[in-house]
Amino acid sequence: MVSLLGKTLAELQAIALEAGLPKFAGKQLAEWLYVKRVQTIDEMTNISLKGREALKARYTTGRHTPVREAISEDGTRKYLFAVENQKSEIINHKSLNFIESVYIPDEDRATLCVSTQAGCKMGCRFCMTGTLGFNGHLPASEILNQIFSIPESERLTNIVYMGEGEPMDNIDEVMRSLEVMTAPWGCGWSPHRITVSSVGYDKGLKRFLDESECHMAISLHNPYSTERRQIMPIEHSNPIVDVLDLLRQYDWTHQRRLSFEYICWGGQNDTPRHAKELVRLLKGLNCRINLIRFHEGVDRDFPASDEQQMVWLRDYLTEHGITTTIRRSRGEDILAACGMLVNALSSHPRADKQK
Repeated sequence: MVSLLGKTLAELQAIALEAGLPKFAGKQLAEWLYVKRVQTIDEMTNISLKGREALKARYTTGRHTPVREAISEDGTRKYLFAVENQKSEIINHKSLNFIESVYIPDEDRATLCVSTQAGCKMGCRFCMTGTLGFNGHLPASEILNQIFSIPESERLTNIVYMGEGEPMDNIDEVMRSLEVMTAPWGCGWSPHRITVSSVGYDKGLKRFLDESECHMAISLHNPYSTERRQIMPIEHSNPIVDVLDLLRQYDWTHQRRLSFEYICWGGQNDTPRHAKELVRLLKGLNCRINLIRFHEGVDRDFPASDEQQMVWLRDYLTEHGITTTIRRSRGEDILAACGMLVNALSSHPRADKQK
């Protein structure tokens, strides 16, 4: 069966005609899927019964709920989704077929961190997700299902594509999902409510920058190419200086935001030498840096910076013209924080009760 979720308006119009419905029924399908967010075709009551039966012979909405969840002491919730092989040939049959999403409530903001791949092939040494290996790209239907099928879906104010996987390595499906989220016939969200992250993978980066107005976040973590190469294999093929050259071709002076994610390791990338190089490297770019506390349980080879050093680094960078913040860690106790998504819930039968 083929998922309707993730289809564009033009595709839904073609599907309507194929089912013997008038072309305008495509717009009705889009409203049922993306505005009313129904879970079954039977709920599409302004589509004729005959038309619904014709649709059901080949299509499903593509909606399915999380199989488990874990709740952090700080209110963060992590959801486990099962990705079924028959939903897309894109998914590798060797995969365990699980992905995780993280819901982060914070006063008047409610953010969902979504995955774009099952596992990840980028191999960053400090990231637990990389230990999963790469088990397949997610189709747009599975990316969107994470957004639509969590219990807090209607409360969401922001979405970040920062879960499992490298979004630029799955650019076709990522762009399709962004189109659904931002198009008037889709969810109609402002692109400035969505941030997409990347390690700087050039396969899809230029296309994203050209075709989307969503915010951009680059995982930087070290300003020196030789040192970055040791922890992020992408530096071999896509040096950060080349990524910055590309980013400088775009306008970051209005609502669209450019940020750099920077995990801090004691004595390894938080020193005055690194701070000065960051200022030099990012000179002239209208951007911000988010400093992230490292979770030492991930890897003993990467000692976390202490709070005092992170405050110093933040103040130094800010004083030298780069707006810098220390990002508060959320959900560490349920392996939901940055770099900790490893589908742990899939191996714990009682994880849905975890607190």
